[in-house]
Amino acid sequence: MSRNLVAPDLIAQAQKATSLERFDSDSFREGLDIFLADVNAGKPPEAALERIAGAVVQALANRLKVTAYLDQHPHLLQRPIERPVFVFGIPRTGTTLLSNLLAADPARRSPLTWEIDDPVPPPTSAALYTDPRALARLEMERQMLAARPEMGKYYRSSAIYPNECVYIMAHDFKTLMWESRGKLPNYRDWLFSTDMTSAYEYHKRFLQLLQAEAPGCWNLKMPSHALWLHTLLKVYPDARLVWTHRDPLTAMGSFCSIISLAHQAHTTQPDPQWIGQNCAWQAQQHAERIMDARDTLGEDRMVDVHYRELTREPIETMRRLYASLGDEFTQEAEAGMRAWLADNPQDKFGKHEYKLAQYGLDQAAVESLFERYLSRYEVEREG
Repeated sequence: MSRNLVAPDLIAQAQKATSLERFDSDSFREGLDIFLADVNAGKPPEAALERIAGAVVQALANRLKVTAYLDQHPHLLQRPIERPVFVFGIPRTGTTLLSNLLAADPARRSPLTWEIDDPVPPPTSAALYTDPRALARLEMERQMLAARPEMGKYYRSSAIYPNECVYIMAHDFKTLMWESRGKLPNYRDWLFSTDMTSAYEYHKRFLQLLQAEAPGCWNLKMPSHALWLHTLLKVYPDARLVWTHRDPLTAMGSFCSIISLAHQAHTTQPDPQWIGQNCAWQAQQHAERIMDARDTLGEDRMVDVHYRELTREPIETMRRLYASLGDEFTQEAEAGMRAWLADNPQDKFGKHEYKLAQYGLDQAAVESLFERYLSRYEVEREG
């Protein structure tokens, strides 16, 4: 009989590991309890439980460290986050590519993978890419890709590339990152209906810490910002919103495949039918909630970027995006983007292959889910 994960024990482990006691808030506790209850109900194997427990303790430990640092440097909370750019959309529609191109502009600031994982003390501008913590993670990444080169097919990630806000909001236990750890219907339903204010407020505190010695105009990326745009704008009223578009049939197959990989690491046996149903529902929710928000906020409140244009003419597409954002597209920005593209050709590690049928889906079913979206936006079809 597998053991259960219990919130007080994991909290105590994080406090012991950091020698810190105080959280800035207990807003994380409801999500943590619901998440752990769903995990325990699924009775995952011991190895998966260890991975989940380790991730939970790390998230709690980082929140303790962030709290302690901001307690010691309260003036940081008075520094504004001005006109941040948020990139979102249906999952697997080019948000990662767009985020990486924005980060290639030396005039911009993105939260990098290594500093999200290890934020205290915050980095300096000069050492964003050379901090010993960054170099250590780059070496781990090199070893991982040497051992499993196929992993590069699924996600263009690196210690010194920008990463998703899911890993920041994970500290508040309000993120789809946790939901991807298995078949967790109660946590999913709670997450899609809960008030996300505390998660976005914590997100802002986290950025205020990271910009202590490395300021700049923030670029943030998370597909599921799509679900909570009104809350996002309550915390970041001058945010600039960028919606990525892609053929939903292609996006859906890729989404299911990525979630299947996550389930393989955290469950006894992934359920492809559940993955298909869940991913289809979630993707539809992303599209519907963005359109609903746009109807309320106004058409011009968001900037549209199409995946096919971004891959076919990346520099011209970025030039148009900058004009829409009101930013200067400098020679340095273009040079940085061209260098990143040269180093990261599409399918650099092989082609990511997937089929809708693997997950109980077909073209007609997916198209019916996205009828409103496809009738409203001219999205170039890929298959």
